[in-house]
Amino acid sequence: MTDNLKAALEKDSVTVREQLAEWFRHPSGRYLYNLEYRVIARLLERMFGYHILQMGAPAEAEFYQASPITHKILIRMEQEPEMEGCSLRCRADAVPVLADTMDVVILPHQLEFTDTPHKLLREIERILIGEGYLIIISFNPWSLCGLWRFFLSWRDQAPWNGRFYSHARIKDWLSLLDLELVHTERVFYLPPVRRSGLIRKLGFLEKLGRYCWSYLGGVHIIVARKHIAPLTPLKLAWQRRRNAVVSGVTKPTTRSRE
Repeated sequence: MTDNLKAALEKDSVTVREQLAEWFRHPSGRYLYNLEYRVIARLLERMFGYHILQMGAPAEAEFYQASPITHKILIRMEQEPEMEGCSLRCRADAVPVLADTMDVVILPHQLEFTDTPHKLLREIERILIGEGYLIIISFNPWSLCGLWRFFLSWRDQAPWNGRFYSHARIKDWLSLLDLELVHTERVFYLPPVRRSGLIRKLGFLEKLGRYCWSYLGGVHIIVARKHIAPLTPLKLAWQRRRNAVVSGVTKPTTRSRE
């Protein structure tokens, strides 16, 4: 890859991240963020430990602040715009965190806008402790948002130019990494309109969608747990031999004379 092409791709990535951040400042983006934050805050109430990490903040949202865990870390992805109070950046395939250290990792809208989502998940699996939690926030392709993307992806504007992955696809990736899916919630049943007044009028669709067509929420929030296979104790060879002798009656090796 030439230097000019690489620079062009990096510029495009930065533009996409900036567009995504701008979309979250619009009425529909702010409405979605509030829905996501309420769900994440409720989930984090039941997750404890020593360290929590949030990777990326497309809406300049600090979901991790709702956690009772004391040590909180925010890392920006390398293409994201600057954010006050955050100096750490990383690539999807190189997270600057030691292995087996994080109790909880939050991943808000990063799978859709990285070229290597499976590598990003592999890095998260590496840094999670055994039985640690991963929370993924991701757009759902089977929803009104997915329909909007189908018609608007040609405009090359975020979030419609991202890759929306289905729940089944993400579940498959998690299972390959021994990350067990334990919970899923869906939010944002409204069409992603830009007018605040229209959003208020359509607010009833949020409650109705959860009961009538829950799988069609615009965003799925997925909770996975790092699975640790239990150790199976092995019997020592000498124990097996000993049991074979004492558990039954042994026959003499020679016949006694009558």
